Amino acid sequence: MDNGQAGVCDRFGAEFHPAHPNLKLGLALATLGREPINGLRHPPTGDTTGWYVWAGEKLSTAADFFQSVHADHLNEILPRIVPYLGLAPGWRFQIAPDHEDVWFDASLINAR
Repeated sequence: MDNGQAGVCDRFGAEFHPAHPNLKLGLALATLGREPINGLRHPPTGDTTGWYVWAGEKLSTAADFFQSVHADHLNEILPRIVPYLGLAPGWRFQIAPDHEDVWFDASLINAR
């Protein structure tokens, strides 16, 4: 089951590259509850999906901004983003009530 991930990829013409539920992503837990929700995906490395997700307008550069969370926990923590996790590396999303923006950002492929 892909939780709607393949459908999101189809809608935006993106390659389907599912995030394995046992792998980790960076989630800015302190920002949860804010809008919009933002996500960007670097190429996966080691035990990570490559995803970084935060809420609100600002992306912090603080070393402790993101916490490591297994992708399968997002069904409980932040289920709204699960359909976007199949987007391939280089893709970004921003969602809020009545707002959805999904785009490819080539700069994410080589940046870390």
